[in-house]
Amino acid sequence: MNRAKRMIVMLALFAPLGALAVVAGMVLAPATRARADAAPATMPAATPIAAAARPAPPAAPATPQIEPGMTLKRVLDTGGPIRFGDWFWDDKGVPQGPVVITIDLDAQVLSIFRDGYEIGTSAIIYGADEKPTPLGTFPILQKDADHVSTIYTGAPMPYMLRLTWDGVSIHGSPVDPTYATHGCIGVPKPFAKLLFGATKLGDKVIVTKGKMMRGA
Repeated sequence: MNRAKRMIVMLALFAPLGALAVVAGMVLAPATRARADAAPATMPAATPIAAAARPAPPAAPATPQIEPGMTLKRVLDTGGPIRFGDWFWDDKGVPQGPVVITIDLDAQVLSIFRDGYEIGTSAIIYGADEKPTPLGTFPILQKDADHVSTIYTGAPMPYMLRLTWDGVSIHGSPVDPTYATHGCIGVPKPFAKLLFGATKLGDKVIVTKGKMMRGA
């Protein structure tokens, strides 16, 4: 075989390998590979930026938390602001875990979270100016499904969750913008029943004013 024919055969054999090498280079190092027609051949090579001089990546936003140690994982879709008398509940598929109730008096909303998932939320009524609902963090001290007030002439307080020993609790109540309580948190009775079943003694209730706890 003369030299010209050998050259043709060798080109036919090695050209596919060369093409593969080019493709591999593009796949493995796309950020450092420049197109041959993008700049003249005399263009100086790029100088890598020293690691110390590289700009730091932006900090990741802090994960919203319900309280220290409990990360917010889900907020229920209520379709907009919750109206007086409305409530929502969905605990399907939510794992067992610590329970925290949050109450924002300004928004007039209560939310219950389990393992970071909001499983229920409701509009509320709360204490009038002369009997304000206290702010702070309270453990559930007592549960009584059929409680009757010993302070206010036998007023029914169904599915009561006691927060203080001087009469502040969460319980079932008519929820209407014209109503107020003597410091308690009133929620619709069907919601109070679900809340009663989802909580235990010692679970935390966080009462704030103007500080939403339902997410970012």
